[in-house]
Amino acid sequence: MGIFSNIYNKIFHHASDAAPAATPAAATTAPAAASAAAPAPAVAVPVVDVEVVLVDLASKNAETLNWRTSIVDLMKLLQLDSSLAARKELAQELHFTGDTNDSASMNIWLHRQVMIKLAENGGKVPEELKN
Repeated sequence: MGIFSNIYNKIFHHASDAAPAATPAAATTAPAAASAAAPAPAVAVPVVDVEVVLVDLASKNAETLNWRTSIVDLMKLLQLDSSLAARKELAQELHFTGDTNDSASMNIWLHRQVMIKLAENGGKVPEELKN
């Protein structure tokens, strides 16, 4: 399973756990697309408000994390490996063409791309998180 798929699943499964009325299509289709860089949404995938999910997770987290701008903090919030190696793997998965040794630039690009990919796959993401 790819790192982006892990991010996607953590957010979309949290949303479906929090809203039992949501269609379980995201839970059943996302694992099938695990090898893809971004899971293809099923026909009945509900729109998930990514910001609401992440704010909820942050409110339950003892650590103050700047998930709105930091890919490291976003990954920590989702209880995923945020190491440089994991971020380099995510960069490869999302087709980063820059220098992965320039972690600051890579991290900024990764955060933006993750938010864009979440939006492309059924997530409601505020514009300021995609820029």
